[in-house]
Amino acid sequence: MTGEKAAAQAHVELAKSAQQLEQSAEVQSDSADRRTELAADRTVLAAERTYAAWVRTGLAALASGVGARALLDKIVADWLIELTGSVLILFSAFCYFAAVWRQMTKVSPPRPGTRRLPPWLLVAVNAFLVCVSLAALVGIWL
Repeated sequence: MTGEKAAAQAHVELAKSAQQLEQSAEVQSDSADRRTELAADRTVLAAERTYAAWVRTGLAALASGVGARALLDKIVADWLIELTGSVLILFSAFCYFAAVWRQMTKVSPPRPGTRRLPPWLLVAVNAFLVCVSLAALVGIWL
């Protein structure tokens, strides 16, 4: 009888162990899904930081191009001032285009929980910044 009792006890312990193993596997699966979702969110936020860096670089180039006219006046030849300012301002317009292009690329599945910036907003803001750059370019040449 003790052998049967020991075998029954071992069977009960084995069943408990199997149940704990099954619950642990479910927790790990849920944890992996959550980590994947958080990784997708980090990817979206990193893309937004990259967008901000492109726009920031464009604004700095625009300010430098406009400032070149005031700072270099009567120091170097006018054609060099206009060339330097033009290159910097054209680079700023390039930065605005690059910012939109980088941000518009799609994030591969899984879908992140974080919302992305609306594409129409990106295009509108950066189109305005390109118009400002072109106006500054005209201002440098006149």
